[in-house]
Formats: sequence, C-alpha cells, structure tokens
Amino acid sequence: MQTIGTHNGTFHCDEALAVFLLRLTGTYRGAGAHARGSSTFSFPKITTEVKRSRDTVVLDTCDIVVDVGAVYDESRQRFDHHQRGFQEVFGYGFTTKLSSAGLIYKHFGKEIIASKTGAESEKVHQLWLKVYKFIEAIDAVDNGVSQYSSPDPPKYCNRTDLSNRVSWLNPSWNEPADAQTVDSLFAKASQLTGEEFLGRLMYYADAWLPARDIVLSALSTRYNVDPSGKILLFEQFAPWKEHLFELEVEQRSTDDVLSIYVLYPDETSGDWRIQAVAISPSSFESRKALPDTWRGLRDDELSGISGIDGCVFVHASGFIGGNKTRQGALSLAKLALTM
Repeated sequence: MQTIGTHNGTFHCDEALAVFLLRLTGTYRGAGAHARGSSTFSFPKITTEVKRSRDTVVLDTCDIVVDVGAVYDESRQRFDHHQRGFQEVFGYGFTTKLSSAGLIYKHFGKEIIASKTGAESEKVHQLWLKVYKFIEAIDAVDNGVSQYSSPDPPKYCNRTDLSNRVSWLNPSWNEPADAQTVDSLFAKASQLTGEEFLGRLMYYADAWLPARDIVLSALSTRYNVDPSGKILLFEQFAPWKEHLFELEVEQRSTDDVLSIYVLYPDETSGDWRIQAVAISPSSFESRKALPDTWRGLRDDELSGISGIDGCVFVHASGFIGGNKTRQGALSLAKLALTM
C-alpha cells in the first residue's frame, strides 16, 4: 500500500486538494465519486494511506510527502513549498508561487486529465493550462499573494465564493434546462445558501462573540506584557484578527498604539506562536514582519541567529514564527520590535 504524508494539526485547502489529486493517479490511487448531470467519474478502491504528522521519522516512511518537510525534490517524491528560497511557479505565463496543490498538479495534472477525459495529447495540455487557473487561486491564497495591485487587473481570479458556488449549480449550456430540472437545482441552491446562513449565524453567536471577549481582555492587559503596548498575549488561541482591527478603531480616541505582534499557544503542538499583525484585515502585508535574517530558518539555526533558545521556525514571508515556550515567543517579539 502506498502512503501519502502531510502535516498534522490545522489543515488547509492546498494539501487537502493535493492529497485528493494524488488519489486520482495510477500510483496513489484513491476512491470516491463525483456526478454532475449524466457524467459520472468512479474511482477504484482506496489503496493509499494518509499519514498526518510533522515527525520526520514518520514522514520518512511515506512514499510521497506534501506540504511539510522543507524539501522539494521530484526524484524523492517530496513536495513542500515552505522552505527558504522556494520560488517555483507553474510557468506558461503564470507567475504565482506554487503551494502543494500547484506542485502536485504541475507534476501529476496531465496524467490525471488524460486518465479522466481520454483526450489526445494536445487537448490534455490545453486542459492542463486551463484548469490551473482554478488552482492558482489556492496557490496564491496559501502563499499570501494579494489579488489586486491597483491599477493593474487582478493577478488571479477566485471563483469559490458562495455566489459562484450557487452559479455552478445551474445547468451547463449542454445540459437539460427544463423547468423541473431547474426547479430541482434551485431547491438545492436554496438549501446551500440557507445552511451557510444558519451556520454563520450560530458561529457568530457561539464562537465569534467569545473570541471578541478574549481579544478585548488581551488589549486591556497589553502594557503588562510589554511597556510598548505593541505585543498582545492570548492565554488560549482564538480567532483574533477581525476583532483586533475593530477594537483598535473603537479605542483609538483613548489609545492609538497599534499592536504589532500577537502571541498564543498552538492548539496541537503546545508550542507558542508569534504572529505579525497585518496592515489591514484583508492584507497579507504585515505592519512589521519578523526580521528578514530569521525567515525560513528552523530550530537550532534560528535559535543561534536570534540568540533565543527553543526556537521552532519563522515562515519564509516573516508573518509567523514559533518557539517551544511562552517566554521564548515573548523574547522573539520583544527583540523583533527593536530590529
């Protein structure tokens, strides 16, 4: 049985799609079915196992590894994109840095398309390029590429929002569009939007409001964390970004100091995270990213350069890092403020 490895903890769109794509290949065959209209694609019985871990001993037992391991090497079947210096793009006019989804699609996409469509080589290539426009948005979001660079046109198109998902439920131009069929699809669309509305409503009541209280508490005690008031510390993780920007606006008349770094415990590993606050809720640009000399480094190498014990990593873009202890993460934040 073939084994696919990826990281544990919080999962993201890119590795979720990468694993799905691999299970459509001859080597890493998976199972499932997708139907639309009269077209049905059936997949064979699962013959692959997925191991989710960051332990190199575990990952070394896998036949292929995606989105973890800090190695991109096709010959070794290792497909990570987080390491310092990684700049791989799809090519053919596409300039967005690849995530694990784009990497797997770049290497295995033509095989998948040929297998599922039976198209001739030239058409497979055309489809390969066309379908990447869908995956490019996933790559861009995962790598923090801003969609707009005014006054230029968007760098990529995202068609996965609720409105577009509803639109895709409509019959294609060459599918039956009689009243009964359309009414049935409308009912499905109505159910989709209703479920999303109710899900959001309950989320706001049960999760959003409690998270706001946590952020408000952190803001009220931030000068106890550091005299600058620029470091927030959460004793437990909570979604904080939206609340922070709103609360900063509300408090600007009495305190105009902006938060630079947020510290919180990682829910999975028990390590502590240091995250740079973005310049706006929708931006990938930080108010003050972690120092360039730290970016893309890990473990002892990062501890040596920073002079702080227990370092785990700093992301290649500098927006987030980690340390094994709360004090270590706080020390990183305080030092980064001065650099």
